[in-house]
Amino acid sequence: MLYALNAAGFQAFIVGGGVRDLLLGLTPKDFDIATDATPEQIRAVFRNSRIIGRRFRIVHVHFGREILEVSTFRAVTGDNVEIVEERVSRHDTHLDSVHSASGMILRDNVYGNIEADVLRRDFTANALYYTVRNFEVYDYVNGITDVDLRCLRMIGDPEQRYREDPVRVLRAIRLAAKLNFTIEAATEAPLRPCARLLESVSAARLFDEFMKLFFSGQGEKTFLMLQKYGVFSVLFPGTGAALSKDDGHYQRLLRSAFVSTDARINDDKSVTPAFLLAVILWPALQMQMRTNQTAGTPPAMAMNDAAQMILSHQLERISIPRRFTMPMREIWDMQLKLPNRRGKRAELMLGNKRFRAAYDFLLLREDAGENLDGLGQWWTQYQTANPELQAQLQSHLDSDEPHAKPRRRRVKSRNPKPTTPITGAD
Repeated sequence: MLYALNAAGFQAFIVGGGVRDLLLGLTPKDFDIATDATPEQIRAVFRNSRIIGRRFRIVHVHFGREILEVSTFRAVTGDNVEIVEERVSRHDTHLDSVHSASGMILRDNVYGNIEADVLRRDFTANALYYTVRNFEVYDYVNGITDVDLRCLRMIGDPEQRYREDPVRVLRAIRLAAKLNFTIEAATEAPLRPCARLLESVSAARLFDEFMKLFFSGQGEKTFLMLQKYGVFSVLFPGTGAALSKDDGHYQRLLRSAFVSTDARINDDKSVTPAFLLAVILWPALQMQMRTNQTAGTPPAMAMNDAAQMILSHQLERISIPRRFTMPMREIWDMQLKLPNRRGKRAELMLGNKRFRAAYDFLLLREDAGENLDGLGQWWTQYQTANPELQAQLQSHLDSDEPHAKPRRRRVKSRNPKPTTPITGAD
């Protein structure tokens, strides 16, 4: 792709995380391309492409199932112009930039040159440009030094850059956790004050960021950093409120879930956001369920009402797709059903498609210190037992029941005595 753009007379570079990861000895997940060609010019070079986006117009070039993202060099606008006015040709731009009152970039299609594009990048470690013309890395902001130092440093004024795009708060935490980088002091200082800016980010975009935060194999470390900077309670307000009143049980539960998810990801095993989200929102669900039960609502109804309320509120912050919310509710519902094991119920639950997830959820609850009277061990034995042992486990349940005084049943006589008809005579 770089060769094709160069042949068409344009500059073209691999930029960002791909270059950074190669310098760190890691395998890049993907490669992003930056060029001085406009989206329309890129489209003309690659017929297997399409222009997407309104906030940031970029081009997706399709190679079979692979998609490479190509962006045009951005110019510096607004207050940032003064930083590079001596280095950037300001008349060589196409102006189409809109900011909100808080400074967040709403639309940015201001095209410029590579020197300006560097300063529009977030961190120095992500502002490295590799070209195939002479196989060099262009480094304008000492990014290679920061990669060597494993230091995450914001380009420009950190608070202003977070206001331009609050998702940079999440990106700083995610990259520091994923790459084991330290966050430079000036870059770190505004993280907590700027956390609330995430409330202005679209719920759909925050779901994408949630996936990046917790499914990179460093979920536990990311979770602890999100808490440290006051970001977790912004993303999950209900759970944040429950954790603030927690005696440590819910904290252990969440950490265990993240450790388990990290282990599966690092072992190349499958994971589902539905399970992790069910755990993350469980503290909020339990707090609301207790409130409902205190008001006299029966447990099953209290659970259903709490689930509906918690999910409704959470969806205002993070847009969780329905393909995940439905399994989440089923996992929660089964937490009430798993203790009811008598008769055919245990066998029927084993056949439920959510049983394994609900069982794993149950074990997490016990590992976090919740006393469930050995329920997890019972299910561990039952699901691998032969029919004879399963019958024994069932009989033990009956023998553990407190013995109540048997109730006498009235038996209807086969030969009832004739009754004397009542008449009006004396």
